[in-house]
Amino acid sequence: MSVTVRVPAKVNVQLAVGAARPDGFHPLANVFLAVGLYDEVTVTPADELRLTCEGPDAGQVPLDRTNLAARAAEALAERYGRTPDVHIHIAKDIPVAGGMAGGSADGAGALVACEALWETGASRDELLDICAELGSDVPFSLVGGAALGIGRGEQLTPLEVGGTFHWVFAMAGRGLSTPAVFREFDRLGEGTDIPEPVASQELLAALAKGDPDALAAAVSNDLQPAALSLFPELAGTLATGRAAGALAALVSGSGPTTAFLVRDPESAAAVGQALLASGTCRTVRTASGPAPGATIAGR
Repeated sequence: MSVTVRVPAKVNVQLAVGAARPDGFHPLANVFLAVGLYDEVTVTPADELRLTCEGPDAGQVPLDRTNLAARAAEALAERYGRTPDVHIHIAKDIPVAGGMAGGSADGAGALVACEALWETGASRDELLDICAELGSDVPFSLVGGAALGIGRGEQLTPLEVGGTFHWVFAMAGRGLSTPAVFREFDRLGEGTDIPEPVASQELLAALAKGDPDALAAAVSNDLQPAALSLFPELAGTLATGRAAGALAALVSGSGPTTAFLVRDPESAAAVGQALLASGTCRTVRTASGPAPGATIAGR
């Protein structure tokens, strides 16, 4: 028997970041939107825990116990007094190291798949607790749709979305370290008064109405200046997308993927073609949101 779970990528339509706390974490107001790029995580009984991966950039995915999918299997097994003897296979379509929570998605997918395979009876709240232990973005990968995350981003409130939003994502030629981006955020903000992060009411209203123009006027990412400081070439990618007709352009999360909000699928195709032709990115993907969270796709 095996279980396959499909789990989505995300874009941060707002990422408000506060000053670092004594424990090193930054308080966040993080508005997540799940989008229709998916990894599929399949778990099968095995003699021991092992991972395999296929798909674009699969060679960049760690196949040891640092992988969030392996850690998720171990965490659930420990909670229910069993050994995590499964083969976890990841069919990867979410860009790797792109600020779209691909690793977090795999963790959530493995957790849901192992729960179904082992029939632990774990409640959704228990699964969300484990997700929060694994990482700040993992709970949203389980939930999907749209949500406001506070704290480290793991304390979620579901949000209403009144329509479909269309996106183009441009993948950069190299990666960016999330810890390095936060360190640069701290460096750039040194000596300034960094306000407590709060969700934009205009942005939440735009999501609820399904209004792409209002959403475009409200998107923001406090990590974008830090990402551009470490990876200045991203400014050219952002400018290209805007010039091609994107309603809004921003760095996705800690980057280096850049996200472009567009009006419809035809606009997405035009912006994607312009980005590819410009040579300012490695590849482009189009997707729409909201998308469902971790969902069992097969047994």
